[in-house]
Amino acid sequence: MSAAEEDGGTVRYEQRGRVALVTLNRPEVLNAFNRQLAHDLRDALMRAAADRSVRAVVLRGAEGKFSAGADLKQGFPTDRRVEDLLNTDFRPVLDMIAGMEKPVIAAVAGPAAGIGLSFALACDLVMMAEDAYFLSPFAAIGLIPDGGATWLLARTLGYHRAYQLCVESERVPAARCLELGLANRVVPSGELDAESLAWAESLAERAPLALARTKLAMRAAMTLSFSEAVAYEAQLQNVCVESEDAKEGVAAFLGKRKAEFKGK
Repeated sequence: MSAAEEDGGTVRYEQRGRVALVTLNRPEVLNAFNRQLAHDLRDALMRAAADRSVRAVVLRGAEGKFSAGADLKQGFPTDRRVEDLLNTDFRPVLDMIAGMEKPVIAAVAGPAAGIGLSFALACDLVMMAEDAYFLSPFAAIGLIPDGGATWLLARTLGYHRAYQLCVESERVPAARCLELGLANRVVPSGELDAESLAWAESLAERAPLALARTKLAMRAAMTLSFSEAVAYEAQLQNVCVESEDAKEGVAAFLGKRKAEFKGK
């Protein structure tokens, strides 16, 4: 189904050519996360990761809102520790985004707050509508950032700026997110869906093996020493050099034509 849309309850899955569109679908609560949404999102991302016809993924929210974070109206769980919930229900989904061998673009409209912020920042690329914003509201309700937000914000902003943003529960508009490096692109609100799809389609035309291994190397570089990063790049480059796509890329470059990559 190259252009069919499936209603998976709390998550919609649609494939447009070589791009999977994964939509958080609880618009009545600003796409706030509950356990079911986390499970459905994990299933959708696993589907995209396993489908060789999919080369890029766009993660977005229904009806012009990314996510307001955790669904506080449902309250905290009484039958299990929050620590268990975060590690069992949410961490696997975040790990799937980080570990998937395909680029994942967060298309952020409206709020990306709380753990919704974590999911947006966990993606490989972030495109925001001009009226969208990031918010870490945890301190205002007596909590700390979760879903990897401390790790993601500190590595992007540095300790002092990240700490301030979190403890003051600062609402950061899209333009400022772009300045701070929290977003890659900001587009007019009415163009977010089309622009994020176009960006994903352009990535889908590139060599899948190169995209995957660039992601592996870049993610690892966050924690490796310089020497370790050089060695890891060499290991991954060895796989790329021996691929059919690398041969095609060189041939296309020398022949001054567009390369046709097959992911082999």
